[in-house]
Amino acid sequence: MKTGHLYVVLTISRPGGCQDPGAVVKRTMVTSTLARLRDHLVLSPAPPAPAPGLVPAGVLAPLFVQAEALQVLFIQRTLLVKDHRGQIAFPGGVRDPEDLHLLATALRESEEEIGLAPEAVEVLGTLPAVATITGYHITPFVGLIPHPYDFHPSPREVKRLLVLPVAGFYAPERWRSGPYIFQGRTTRVCYWQNGQEVVWGATARILLNLLAHLGVYPIPGDRDATCLD
Repeated sequence: MKTGHLYVVLTISRPGGCQDPGAVVKRTMVTSTLARLRDHLVLSPAPPAPAPGLVPAGVLAPLFVQAEALQVLFIQRTLLVKDHRGQIAFPGGVRDPEDLHLLATALRESEEEIGLAPEAVEVLGTLPAVATITGYHITPFVGLIPHPYDFHPSPREVKRLLVLPVAGFYAPERWRSGPYIFQGRTTRVCYWQNGQEVVWGATARILLNLLAHLGVYPIPGDRDATCLD
């Protein structure tokens, strides 16, 4: 049963129909960013099978335009889910037998978790798959969604929705990367932090891969740092 709803609404008006030059520049930048993603991303609904022992999963990285800027939508998981409790993540989950491919998984799970209809998503392409230490092989899909939208978060799975500007992930000072010891093995991890908001794990890795398609590398020299999840 789906309960609750969330509206994200913004109204901007200017007297006399005059266009704010700053707003025009921002709209141009958004258009350019989306065009770059459409040019660089390739859609692979059924990517190669994961390594033995890993569970295939699909997630959606939803983008939309608000306040003349490109925004990205996250969820924060509740403490009721099996894995990644309380973490900021993208909507998505494990592939069901009836899913034709992992894109279908990502869209189905997004509808179940936040009430986003599959037909409302313009799928822009696929990002590199990410493996997690919890045993998942996650294939991310980037999608453009309408704004405003009447979301219906699942109270069992989603604590809240979080909207952040894509440009907010550009600043290197908000990213950290360094050694981390896990189960006796030292690996290199990365995460993003702004105030109380922390994005790490597979979600951080997916974000870095998305930024790479925009020519942005906030962690110098980073291409494949592990983001434990």
